[in-house]
Amino acid sequence: MATTFGPGRQGGVFRGWDRFDYVLVLCAVGLVVFGLLLIYSGTYRTYEGPPASFSNPVTKQAIFAIFGIAMMLAVSKLDYHYLTHYSVVLWGISILSLVAILLMGHSAYGSTRWFNLGPIQIQPSEFAKLATILLLANFFSEHGGDAKDLRTLLMSLAIVAPCVGLVFIQPDLGTSIVFMAIWLGVVLVAGVSRRHLFILAAVGLAVLPFVWTFAVADYQIERISVLVDPEEDPLDAGYNVIQAQIAVGSGQLTGKGLTNGEQTQLGYLRVATKDFIFSLQAEELGFVGSMVLFGLFIVLLMRGIRAAQIAGDISGQLVAVGIVILILMQAFINIAVNLSLFPVTGIPLPLVSQGGSSLVSIFVSLGVLQSIIMRHRAYRQT
Repeated sequence: MATTFGPGRQGGVFRGWDRFDYVLVLCAVGLVVFGLLLIYSGTYRTYEGPPASFSNPVTKQAIFAIFGIAMMLAVSKLDYHYLTHYSVVLWGISILSLVAILLMGHSAYGSTRWFNLGPIQIQPSEFAKLATILLLANFFSEHGGDAKDLRTLLMSLAIVAPCVGLVFIQPDLGTSIVFMAIWLGVVLVAGVSRRHLFILAAVGLAVLPFVWTFAVADYQIERISVLVDPEEDPLDAGYNVIQAQIAVGSGQLTGKGLTNGEQTQLGYLRVATKDFIFSLQAEELGFVGSMVLFGLFIVLLMRGIRAAQIAGDISGQLVAVGIVILILMQAFINIAVNLSLFPVTGIPLPLVSQGGSSLVSIFVSLGVLQSIIMRHRAYRQT
């Protein structure tokens, strides 16, 4: 791809802002506000410091949100082709970060996923997802946007495989699945041959028993087994599953009210503002609150699909598809964990769960979507 990009020659600070997708931003901000309310409810009985302190979970999340929105606006002004052009550099930095996290990262809940930088924790895998999407889009764009050739398909898989492997051995099964879902979604849009896909699936199934035997950690096996029968270990591996079920079921139609959920407020629901934030909201805001949450996600994802539909080139289309799948899969896995449909894993609910890396990385991804939307006419292929 050439290093000179069309829209960059047009000038004008405000050029393209008439095509800025404000609905997408409003949905994202709505989800953040939703999350801030839940984080307040989940921490106000345990946090006793000053409200304006960075140690206050609500204040900290709000600061990350403001920074994330600023990053979204900055990235939206940048031609997304610059990002795809240098995607191999961003991907390489991501790989180095994932290797470094295994050597010197902070461990918690049986996984090593974060760098501790004083009061801030950085999770490289959150940013590696976007870097991988950008590199996949650039790769297929340089290969005619076509995944039908087996060699091209295997080369695209080689882009994702290092990320999957490095994240899997942290261990983080959920994020590994998100990476594979991104790859699958991108190659499907790029027109992968069904025959080649079936062959790869067969190879994957053949390798699966060896992965289960030699690569899956013991605690992950426990989490999978208690998914079927959490009562077999109700005070350890099955504890979170049971408490989440009680929280979700007790919310009923309208919930018990913010700050009034027994599972959350009495401390039975662990990591309630992170992995199990959906259980928190289901207990306190009920079915109605869940429908509001789902509605915001649906509109957000539909705007992402719109970006893919109107993208002016293959690169923009594949980037938009990858970002939509990223948000969709993270939301699906998090909610499935809370509903006991998926083994417990540390996947945050995008824009809602407490956590700076996830929040900022999603906003950066939304900025890339905005860049595609704002420039789709300039790159429209005729």
